[in-house]
Amino acid sequence: MNNLQLEKILNEKLSPQLIKDYAPNGLQVEGKEQINKVVTGVTASQALIDKAVELKADALLVHHGYFWKGEPEPIRGMKGKRIRTLIKNDINLMGYHLPLDIHPELGNNAELARLLDIKVEGGLEGHAQSVAMFGRLKAPMTGTEFAEKISQVLNRRPLHIAPENADKVIETVGWCTGGGQDFIELAAGHGLDAFISGEISERTTYSAREQDIHYFAAGHHATERYGIKALGEWLAKTHGLDVEFIDIDNPV
Repeated sequence: MNNLQLEKILNEKLSPQLIKDYAPNGLQVEGKEQINKVVTGVTASQALIDKAVELKADALLVHHGYFWKGEPEPIRGMKGKRIRTLIKNDINLMGYHLPLDIHPELGNNAELARLLDIKVEGGLEGHAQSVAMFGRLKAPMTGTEFAEKISQVLNRRPLHIAPENADKVIETVGWCTGGGQDFIELAAGHGLDAFISGEISERTTYSAREQDIHYFAAGHHATERYGIKALGEWLAKTHGLDVEFIDIDNPV
């Protein structure tokens, strides 16, 4: 498959033009024209690039790519080494950030809901492009039980901040994978029993305790493994590409 054709297929599936993002979505570093082998992963770190080189990949498809708003522009240091490695080995880098978070079928939020047995009911922001969602557990749980379920599913024990009523049973849940901790205010405003994000801030603790909502920080990386993995599996199934997901462990 041609590299620009692959980008077109991904753009048609993820519709990046519909959402304002913090980085460009699509082909970020151009490599060889012909794509046979694709490596997928969460972040285009040097370790993931080196693995793509080892596996003789023609394209690296990630959730966290490059050229973020506000980052230094010069291609030097760590950033320079990463891009030199890609160019030297003629590897295409393709990245999809918010479009992959919100995709209703393959997105990070959709995958987390599937894994945790949450029935999606809508977006916390009240529109189709909402990056935070809400829904209902298939079976009510205590905070301790839900923390254990998250731990088993994601293979990472979450940080659980309980409300003042620590015995409050969880039926309704809001969530936003990655750095979505500040959506806890919307979740509390919706009267939800719990909220999940990847990262936590100092202020999040008090929000949970004072607004009668269970909060779970389940890890930025851990909550965002599954969208890019699902996207790669969809590519392999529908377009016959050789796709391999590589998980570079990250405790954050």
